[in-house]
Amino acid sequence: MLLKVKRRTKKKKKQLDTEEQIQPEVQFEMEILGTVTTVYKFQGMSDFQYLAMHSGPDGKQTSMYDKVLMLKPEKEEFFNRELPLYIPPPIFSRLDTPVDYFYRPDIQHREGYNNPQVSGENLIGLSRARRPHNAIFVNFDDEEIPTRPLDAAVQTWKKVCTNPVDKKAEEELRKLFEVRPVWSRNAVKANISVHPDKLKLLLPYLAYYMLTGPWRSLWVRFGYDPRKHPEAKIYQVLDFRIRCGMKYGYAPNDMPVKAKRSTYNYSLPITVKKPVSHTVSVHDLKQGLGTSGASGAKKPASSRYKLKESIYVFREGALPPYRQMFYQLCDLNVESLQKIIHRNDGTESECTERDGWCLPKTSDDLRDSMSLMIKQIIRSTRPALFSNTTSSEDGKEQLAYESGEDEDDEEEEEEEFKPSDGSENEMETEILDYV
Repeated sequence: MLLKVKRRTKKKKKQLDTEEQIQPEVQFEMEILGTVTTVYKFQGMSDFQYLAMHSGPDGKQTSMYDKVLMLKPEKEEFFNRELPLYIPPPIFSRLDTPVDYFYRPDIQHREGYNNPQVSGENLIGLSRARRPHNAIFVNFDDEEIPTRPLDAAVQTWKKVCTNPVDKKAEEELRKLFEVRPVWSRNAVKANISVHPDKLKLLLPYLAYYMLTGPWRSLWVRFGYDPRKHPEAKIYQVLDFRIRCGMKYGYAPNDMPVKAKRSTYNYSLPITVKKPVSHTVSVHDLKQGLGTSGASGAKKPASSRYKLKESIYVFREGALPPYRQMFYQLCDLNVESLQKIIHRNDGTESECTERDGWCLPKTSDDLRDSMSLMIKQIIRSTRPALFSNTTSSEDGKEQLAYESGEDEDDEEEEEEEFKPSDGSENEMETEILDYV
């Protein structure tokens, strides 16, 4: 309902014999204009207006609107004109909803509290101070590798590890690193059952993290340097992505592995509309409970947080669970792929940042072979994709039907526990948990 309200103020004359202030007389008039059938609500703030102006030496402002905005097809001279540098800011606000600040005073801390040290690179922009998970990061060019964890990492894990479940997870992870000195976080999750928030504290206690080189995004046992051991080439990482294009037999809409997160409902890191994940307190961690620990979980405690083996192992005849995967070479369980990896066994002479201990372009050969295997899988399961790429509308409907959601529903039902609300590939954004 649309309501029109008028506020009329009638001021009274001040009397000469008194100095008291007389309150003005206020009257309200209301009138119903009609009903509103459609209402639009905007939760975010309105757009910012940024004027294309240039300040001259004399301080005079000159509009550049007609010079930078192309309203019609222009000739080459339009793009070759000499103009002042005009770069609009990439972002105007970190939040897209208003905040009731109200000029609140600063938080009062107890005596003895010191503000954490913040580097200059965190003072301006979207970057923030490093999260206190106490992980040690090593680049490929670093000469020394750590032999023990940070004292803070030891204290943090000892503070949290207070029940038999945690101690069992620690022992299991120690055995994993004894058998294999280099692990990805997804591979660890597929072999032991531990809450992801606890795993963030346990990994820095037993291993260091490689940032660059052939073992990037992997956790390496303290004291082990893969750059000095040629046999460590089987632990190198392979960044594999399912190729898309008509020359591979399927268009983007017919990708054999569908994306679970669409670009249409994707939220930027600067927005506040993201789904809020459950906050796990130190008390919850001590009790060994996760986000579903309080309620009755369907899976037993021994496998509640375990991931499938396909999350880190590549097998012939099976599609990867995600479009981008980070495999370790030892987890490519195909004989032909292992022959490519071991072509230079016994003759390794130098460990390079791109190829590690393998021959040059080994990663390219592996990707070509794996892409061919995936194409053969698609050809056998969905022959309509390869029958005729220029089919009629009926053919397009057939493609849409054959690439429907039936197969994806099975995958969704099998996974009950979602380890994170970020990227589906945990290794893709693992570094964000620690920096």
